[in-house]
Amino acid sequence: MPEFEDLIKIYQTRVNQALEKYLPPKEDSRLLNAVHYSVLNGGKRLRSILVYLSSELGKTESSIADATACAVEFIHCYSLIHDDLPAMDDDKLRRGKPTCHMKFDEATAILAGDALQPMAYELICSIENLPDATKVLMMNKLTRACSYQGMVEGQMKDIEMKKDMTVIELDLLHEQKTGILIETSLELGGIIGGLDDSELSILKAYGKKIGLAYQIRDDIIDIESPTFESGKPQGSDAMKKKITYPSLVGIEEAKLKSQSLAEEASNILMNLNSKSESLRSLTSYVVTRNY
Repeated sequence: MPEFEDLIKIYQTRVNQALEKYLPPKEDSRLLNAVHYSVLNGGKRLRSILVYLSSELGKTESSIADATACAVEFIHCYSLIHDDLPAMDDDKLRRGKPTCHMKFDEATAILAGDALQPMAYELICSIENLPDATKVLMMNKLTRACSYQGMVEGQMKDIEMKKDMTVIELDLLHEQKTGILIETSLELGGIIGGLDDSELSILKAYGKKIGLAYQIRDDIIDIESPTFESGKPQGSDAMKKKITYPSLVGIEEAKLKSQSLAEEASNILMNLNSKSESLRSLTSYVVTRNY
């Protein structure tokens, strides 16, 4: 998939440039230094790419797509900063570099995450040439993804993880902690692209499948990919005795499950227009990556 990986790099460069544009200047602020450090610390930019690809199924201005992609990335980065905290996952490395609380301190990391979430909403509100009703709809989608029904509850389930957790319970945890923002990224791209309700429903269904496939692949990468490749300590899930797909069903069964979800996701896209080819390529990339 070299051609698609080249396309990914183009989108990554695009959103990284947009992030530098939309972030407030650091000046002498310790808080904003922490924000810049966390947001511009590399990463796959998957959720931003999903915004771009889904928006291209319709038609929108590039500036609108850039702002929407950055808003999603702000939310994602806020969640990573907080997930890494000692009271949560207690991670020391993120993308091969010290996590925010290790680079700065715990209080600064908490506040950096707190700052990024409203920055995402402010950015959506400030998008020009977008009807207010569309902005309200986008805000509703994004806030729901972050709420007690979504990412926050998913993290709570992660903290309370039981040793006798079932696959169904693990699926729900992944849907809330990881999958819902992936779904929302696709929906937001579709909204600014002017897609109709039936097309948005297809994107949401696709996102549900690909979100779980993505998380299962992450679980596999934790076992198989060395730290220099994944950017996180190899085997950290096992060291923390976390329940993952490989720990529940075995690594080979986990691989089969992620591939099966990817195939189901690709089949869902058959109901969209011919421009969905890039999303189909992304589906394959998600379950074959090593970082």
